Amino acid sequence: MAPDVVGGPKRKPDKVRAGLLDLYSSILELIDLRSFSNLWFWIALAVTWSSASHWVLGVPYDMITRARRSGGQSQQDFEVITRINVNRLLYITRVSGIWMLGFACFALSGLVVLGFWYDVEFAQALFLLGFPMSMVFLLNLSTARRINAEGCLGEALAKRISRCRLYIQMIGMVSIFVTALWGMLQNMSIGALG
Repeated sequence: MAPDVVGGPKRKPDKVRAGLLDLYSSILELIDLRSFSNLWFWIALAVTWSSASHWVLGVPYDMITRARRSGGQSQQDFEVITRINVNRLLYITRVSGIWMLGFACFALSGLVVLGFWYDVEFAQALFLLGFPMSMVFLLNLSTARRINAEGCLGEALAKRISRCRLYIQMIGMVSIFVTALWGMLQNMSIGALG
């Protein structure tokens, strides 16, 4: 082989192409759109539900436990951040709630049609993430309205948010169970066809 300008041997174009194809196939395998057989989807599912049960109404759950345990400034901080988040959520839904509802219904129905009528696995995965999270949003909105109407403070506020967290965790358990069953069914059907 003739030396290259830099001084090394020339690489054959076929080896370069093969190396690029290996790189492309590795990247495409990493971001594979067959969601239920992809590790990244399951990591995203776990992170989504972990975050949803930790941040109830935008308030971290450790703040609730600290307020219950020590009171004083921690209790005041908890009440203030809850009031801010409740007022913010109620304002957003009052101003643009109809638009948000319309967009969410459009997106979810589009995902249902793409996922279950046209059999697009990525759309199925997004629907199995999005639909339960829309129920979590409605639960948070309902809890925010109750907190605002009742003017909850102190232990009553902590109980209300803890109850909302419990319901979110129950929705999450059902959602993860249904998603896992559907994912196993999809993977088994792909394995049987392949």
